[in-house]
Amino acid sequence: MASKFGMAGGIPERRVRPIWDAIDSRQFKNALKLSASLLTKFPNSPYALALKALILERMGKSDEALSVCLSAKELLFTNDSVLMDELTLSTIQIVFQRLDHLDLATSCYEHACVKFPNNLEVMLGLFNCYVREYSFVKQQQTAIKMYKIVGEERFLLWAVCSIQLQVFCGNGGEKLLVLAEGLLKKHIASHSLHEPEALIVYISVLEQQAKYGDALEIISGKLGSLLAIEVDRLRVQGRLLARAGDYVTAADVYKKVLESCPDDWESFLHYLDCLLEDGSCWCNESLNDSVHPPKNEQCNSSHLTDEVFISRLSNASAFAHKLQAEAGNDFIRCPYLANLEIERRKHLQGRGDDDKLIEALMQYFFRFGHLACFASDIEGFLEVLPLVKKEIFLEKLIKNCDSLSAVPTKFLGQSISIFKIQELIGSMFKIPVVELEGSAIRMGQMYCKNLPLSKDLDQQESMHGEELLSMACNVLVQLFWRTRELGYLLEAIMILELGLIIRRYVWQYKILLVHLYSYLGAYSLSYEWYKSLEVKNILLESVSHHILPQMLVSPLWVDLNDVLKEYLKFMDDHLKESADLTSVAYHHRNYSKVVEFVQFKGRLQHSSQYLMARLEAPILQLKLNANNIEEEEGILESLKCGVHFPEFSSEVGSKSLTFNEDMVSRPWWTPIPDKNYLLEPFKGDSFCPRENLHQQRKGRETNVRTAIEKRSLVPRMIYLSIQCASASLKENIEANGSMHNPKMSSELRLLLERYAKILGFPFNDAMEIVVAASSGQTSPEAFNSDTVDWLNFAVFLNAWNLSSHELGLSDEDGSRPGTWHIVNSLLERYILEKFRTMGPDISSLGCYLPTLVQLVAEPLAWHGLIIQSCVRSTLPPGKRKKKSGAGAADQSNSPISNAVRHSIQSLCSIVEEIMKWLRVQIKKPEDENVEIILSSFQRKAKTEGPGQVFQVLQDLTSSASDVELGDRICQALKPWSHIDVARKLVTGQRKQQI
Repeated sequence: MASKFGMAGGIPERRVRPIWDAIDSRQFKNALKLSASLLTKFPNSPYALALKALILERMGKSDEALSVCLSAKELLFTNDSVLMDELTLSTIQIVFQRLDHLDLATSCYEHACVKFPNNLEVMLGLFNCYVREYSFVKQQQTAIKMYKIVGEERFLLWAVCSIQLQVFCGNGGEKLLVLAEGLLKKHIASHSLHEPEALIVYISVLEQQAKYGDALEIISGKLGSLLAIEVDRLRVQGRLLARAGDYVTAADVYKKVLESCPDDWESFLHYLDCLLEDGSCWCNESLNDSVHPPKNEQCNSSHLTDEVFISRLSNASAFAHKLQAEAGNDFIRCPYLANLEIERRKHLQGRGDDDKLIEALMQYFFRFGHLACFASDIEGFLEVLPLVKKEIFLEKLIKNCDSLSAVPTKFLGQSISIFKIQELIGSMFKIPVVELEGSAIRMGQMYCKNLPLSKDLDQQESMHGEELLSMACNVLVQLFWRTRELGYLLEAIMILELGLIIRRYVWQYKILLVHLYSYLGAYSLSYEWYKSLEVKNILLESVSHHILPQMLVSPLWVDLNDVLKEYLKFMDDHLKESADLTSVAYHHRNYSKVVEFVQFKGRLQHSSQYLMARLEAPILQLKLNANNIEEEEGILESLKCGVHFPEFSSEVGSKSLTFNEDMVSRPWWTPIPDKNYLLEPFKGDSFCPRENLHQQRKGRETNVRTAIEKRSLVPRMIYLSIQCASASLKENIEANGSMHNPKMSSELRLLLERYAKILGFPFNDAMEIVVAASSGQTSPEAFNSDTVDWLNFAVFLNAWNLSSHELGLSDEDGSRPGTWHIVNSLLERYILEKFRTMGPDISSLGCYLPTLVQLVAEPLAWHGLIIQSCVRSTLPPGKRKKKSGAGAADQSNSPISNAVRHSIQSLCSIVEEIMKWLRVQIKKPEDENVEIILSSFQRKAKTEGPGQVFQVLQDLTSSASDVELGDRICQALKPWSHIDVARKLVTGQRKQQI
């Protein structure tokens, strides 16, 4: 079985080494020549064939590589005289894996295992194949076989991990855990355990079966010494005791943990839970998802009497004070947060005192208010206070401004914290506009005043007070929302652009600019700032939501294609290679990571963003090629005519979606991708973004599922519409008007019914709504935000009616294809209506452009495809001469030909109107638009309104000196010009129009 010394796959190593050297240096042509020479001398060597297949795959010749590799596989299976060693098998496996044929690689190893049943090397290779296929049962069986052969602990643990994967990530029942426990017990009795990870796996198996007593015996016995760090062992003991219901002992254990690690906030929460006999945080679900464990937001100690409850909290308070005394510095926050948590627990049980909690918050502010994390630290504690008390707390903070720290950096930090608390409790939305302006001005002044504190810092270090510009921007955007004065929005852009001149690494500024430029319709600028974030790897999943939704409705299709390609490539590559991480975890004996990696892969696989991107990428290709029906049909053919998309949607419907986006980094005015408050009227003094956030996210999964199902139908309906339109004019239509093959028409009808149901109406009702809208019986707002979807429905309805003739509609002249007129009217009405509502205001482009782009890119484009299909069907095929005489005249004057002609005229008139509007926009002098922007916030002798914060920063740029600000900051400010920023905005908006 094994290769002899100096041999590689049965071939002398001196003949193989040059080939590998050429492959490693990427000299594939030379490697292929050497491989061909090798094959002439060893024509029946599977290893020589596998090497050739590997080279061909690296050269991008996938089909040839697969053919050669299949030949190598065939030799292994049919010729018993050939050498079958691990090197040959692993080379074949690499090729098959890279060609997405893992099953073929697995079959090679399975054959080898049958031929050499006790060869450990081959069994290891087979186990790795099963890991890559996520075949948990076969992993378990193979691992147990290896364990029986050599008796090594690692193979037993591989089997146990495979059992856990069956329970948590597969279809295995929890009874399998009994088998895992039995295997471990038997091994411990004869061999004990020798690795800390092995102990953790054993405890997890017992814990998952709620055998907490057995687990405690293990961790407290000899095996417990495998956890060399005592605090880690105590944490495990505390958790097991709490889950077993022994809260008294568990509290003592957590007390020991805190005495060793006084800043362990999680352990203090567990200590408090044990004191109050609250087991809600140790739920079984937390074990099933180690990637995203549930948060314990509520507490349940209602079974305790008032006397016992207060007594135990008093003990906790005394212990917290003891920790504070022992800590003796201002870096450890846990003992001080403990006071706040104790007061919060009282409130949750209806026994709290608002004044005491406010006093505790004030004490925490005086000690830690200068830290950037202060506001996030106390956010959870503020939630239990009524709004009136929150405002009292804020008033106390503001009154104590005079007693803030004399150290400049600490004073600055405390001042920023006060601003953050104002944002947190929503008080900014309640104060008058004049006061709100004053807050923004103070933020700008504070930023300029404290800029010298950062003069000696490196450009990559965070500056003191850089959060002030983000907060000032938030205030200015709110002022725009309340007053609709565009100057505030442009002023926000100016101060962020200036902030990035001073320090270009502030990602918060860049994200705000991405959303502000998107709102104004300057998608090219938005995309530039997004690219400057240099989002890579897993951040593509958590950060892409800042740009992807905007790009999907923008005219920048080339850039959108790049965004989708990069995102999908990372996700597909990661999902393909994630099993390799699991394999590495097995081989490095990091068993706790095995389940985590598989669960993480599941989260990415069911990502709502990933599923939507997989739909939008092919739809984008259809948009890009809609002007040429032959190219469009080529795209549809590569998509298998869109058949699998509706099936894909049905599969998604049966699975839970995951949302992996980092929503915390989003601006307040767009808390989720499909919500933007700036597109709505101001909601009044009672509005608080944070209070609405939970509700906004709650219904998101339903909305995303609906969107996925709706978009999944589009490619197939486009294909069926083209076919139905083409068949309606061909000579294969019978006299009664029915098609020879009615299956396509029937399928399109079913998809239309499904599409109408997604829009919220039965098919017949949806049809009536479309007819009413086309005749002007309903207002343009009748379709709400689903205008594009309704017009898509009308376009596909027309195509279906061409072949079925089921609709009893007619044009004004009485001809049958009445749905042509419906589509023409709808497209003219809604597209031209958008142009008429787009005013000269610079912000109107961002409000109306997305819908306008979608209307042109989808319903109008799909309608154009149907027209192309009809026109092509009337042309003579090949070199056949055109029909002449009465037959040709009858065909050209038929009702459907007239309808097609009218539709072409209608489309041309719409396109002409669009071009006319674009010519007007392009001819506008650039300087005129720049002047409009500048005049909106730059006025002399102005005491209120837009421009005041900008003026503060403008004064800074004009008076900057090297001595005060340092050479780096001063040199950065000198070339900055707000006129250049305004010109850049105008240019960015024009890019969308050209």
